[in-house]
Amino acid sequence: MSSGDKGRKLFGIGAGSELAPSVRAFRTALMLAQKLRYEMDERLRADGLTTQQAALITAVKAMGKPSLAEAATALGSTHQNVAQIVAALQRKELLQVEPDPADRRRKLLSATNNSATYWRERDAGDIAAIDDWFADLSPAELETFCDLADRVIARVNHA
Repeated sequence: MSSGDKGRKLFGIGAGSELAPSVRAFRTALMLAQKLRYEMDERLRADGLTTQQAALITAVKAMGKPSLAEAATALGSTHQNVAQIVAALQRKELLQVEPDPADRRRKLLSATNNSATYWRERDAGDIAAIDDWFADLSPAELETFCDLADRVIARVNHA
């Protein structure tokens, strides 16, 4: 029995599940998220990075120069957890922290040139791996998957 089959049996998900549909969906989404994070962590491990660190860099780049609190909110994480991730990324010279000129007590985050170079060199391989993970879904199914997940995310955000 593969680890995927064991997980489906252990959590009661998959075809023929007797769980309430919402509970089955929750457990399925949780298992998928854990598996995807594990796989990406494995890809990043050789470089001493984690999926969570990559997510923070992605958020910082998308937000411009967010504060630590804004980045924590974007990741749905605590200030303390994100501060630890920031410190690790600073040591790796992938993120920099500078005082906000408008409020010197507030710190702003930005990705470094080293970060841009690093991701440019590995993006194609990571995208190919992600494409492979989702290869059993058609483009239309991927669109539906994203639309449905977006609706759940929006609902949880407003809960």
